[in-house]
Amino acid sequence: RLPVPKLEDTITRYLNAQKPLLNDDQFRKTEELAHAFEKGIGRELHEQLVAQDNQNKHTSYITGPWFDMYLKAREPVVLNFNAFMSFNPDPKPEYNDQLIRATNMTVSAIRFMKTFRAGYLEPEVFHLNPEKSDTDIFKKIIRFVPSSVSWFGAYMVNAYPLDMSQYFRLFNSTRVPKLNKDELYTDEKAKHLLVLRNGNFYVFDVIDRDGNMLKPSEIQAHLKYILSDNSPAPAFPLGYLSSENRDTWALLRKNLLENGNEEALQKVDSAMFCLSLDDFPIKDFVHVSHTMLHGDAANRWYDKSFNLIITKDGTAGINFEHSWGDGVAVLRFQNEVFKDSTKTPAIGPQSQPASVDSSRAVQKLDFKLDDALKAGITKAKQKFDATVESLSLNLIQFQEGGKELLKQKKVSPDAVAQLAFQMAFLRQYDQTVATYESCSTAAFKHGRTETIRPASVHTKKCSEAFVKELSKHSTEELQKLIVECSKYHGRLTKEAAMGQGFDRHLFSLRYLALSKGLPLPDFYQDQAYARINHNIISTSTLVSPAVQLGGFGPVVADGFGVGYQVHDDWIGCNVSSYPTRNGKEFLQCIHKSLEDIFNVLKGKKIGS
Repeated sequence: RLPVPKLEDTITRYLNAQKPLLNDDQFRKTEELAHAFEKGIGRELHEQLVAQDNQNKHTSYITGPWFDMYLKAREPVVLNFNAFMSFNPDPKPEYNDQLIRATNMTVSAIRFMKTFRAGYLEPEVFHLNPEKSDTDIFKKIIRFVPSSVSWFGAYMVNAYPLDMSQYFRLFNSTRVPKLNKDELYTDEKAKHLLVLRNGNFYVFDVIDRDGNMLKPSEIQAHLKYILSDNSPAPAFPLGYLSSENRDTWALLRKNLLENGNEEALQKVDSAMFCLSLDDFPIKDFVHVSHTMLHGDAANRWYDKSFNLIITKDGTAGINFEHSWGDGVAVLRFQNEVFKDSTKTPAIGPQSQPASVDSSRAVQKLDFKLDDALKAGITKAKQKFDATVESLSLNLIQFQEGGKELLKQKKVSPDAVAQLAFQMAFLRQYDQTVATYESCSTAAFKHGRTETIRPASVHTKKCSEAFVKELSKHSTEELQKLIVECSKYHGRLTKEAAMGQGFDRHLFSLRYLALSKGLPLPDFYQDQAYARINHNIISTSTLVSPAVQLGGFGPVVADGFGVGYQVHDDWIGCNVSSYPTRNGKEFLQCIHKSLEDIFNVLKGKKIGS
């Protein structure tokens, strides 16, 4: 179970994270408020949280508050919450044809779903010592251990089973807009797929009456039919509604239902997933990011648990809604779909579509729209276009080294990437700001994420040495500073993964106070608390053989959204920003910082 940290540990960690962000006077004030909270109302709330947690052993203390936080948020899901991960191309170029890839990935997705629902999906396990635990013999033995104690058997060999309770929401699920708080809806009995092309909505069954998957050649035939349908794009594309403010969208949805669209919406909501087929090829990586992160809202349904997007040239990616689950569940799905569709593809370039009557099997959904709905769609489109217009996406590939060299030098690759972000922001804006790194707590029952706070007194000291006082430090001194950052970051990462951060704990205590109708404690009214939760640099990382790149929008208007990957011999960085920040310059500063860090680690003298 996810542990509730000790209150004193949480306060200490919180103050450590505040230190680099505040001057001495501000810090003294924040420290006083924190200690008063720890001795007074905070202690009471903490004891209530622990008691509540002990009464709810079937779940974790963060589950309720976290779902609430996502589902009560009224901002549009696109760019504010939904993230994307794009697939690497199929190693066999002729399989990157849009129809072939759409068919193969759809088939692999259904195979994954059926395997999961039948209880045959291999458990997600984090192996600290893979030579011992990631073996056939271990799997054979553990299979016969009763599930109530099998996790203990895994712990003995340093293997940690991860929580998979989010997986069921991958399929047949959607986030339904409601006033004040949305709802998650899942209908596992539905057998159809939703396909969007050119702003038009199509559905067809991919599972037959007996629960078996349709033949791949039939799925291919239906997709081919949709790809060759020359119906014009709708004048008022419904997809834009899913990009709206949630309350606005909830009212428009009510209107849709009252106009006789219940059956069509039911088809959209219950579909296995949404396959979005785009009618253009991809130009470059920035184009991939724009297409997968937001694309054209006419051809997306952002409320579905995920959209599988495939462009004209077979470039594929996933855009996923975030309230139901986190990157780890989507990544597992993506890894399996990539492996299955490339290693054992259902169809190939020579495969012929089945001779079936797709015009009968495929249903094009028609929506009845009154003037209010048409006006709502037009307004949603204007807002969406304006937001997208203001969004910048930029990326770099740092080619001068990666994980291998850093491990050789005994420093943490993740710590170095995070240090580079701190150094870059200091170089560009001359300040240290609230920074967020997401860390999965899936090692615990119903765990979600915890925050690593990469901005520390160590990164600040090191960044200032590199950016402002280079001439004062020898290469050895700079190396020492990097090692200190690495050690401290390693400690923070370990604490977060073990559920020992401070963010979720403080979040839950605040949630508890508000849910009990108590006045908000002074601690939470401190400007410094607001500032540390206004995450100007928001970061997330993953590396996988299936994934080409990943990214998300800035979480605040004056922030950067940083998706990054540290590979064996290179580092990739994908940055989103709005006009108040210059993402291109930030990336140049990141590149310079990485260059400096790598040169220092190699023992080279660097110039300012």
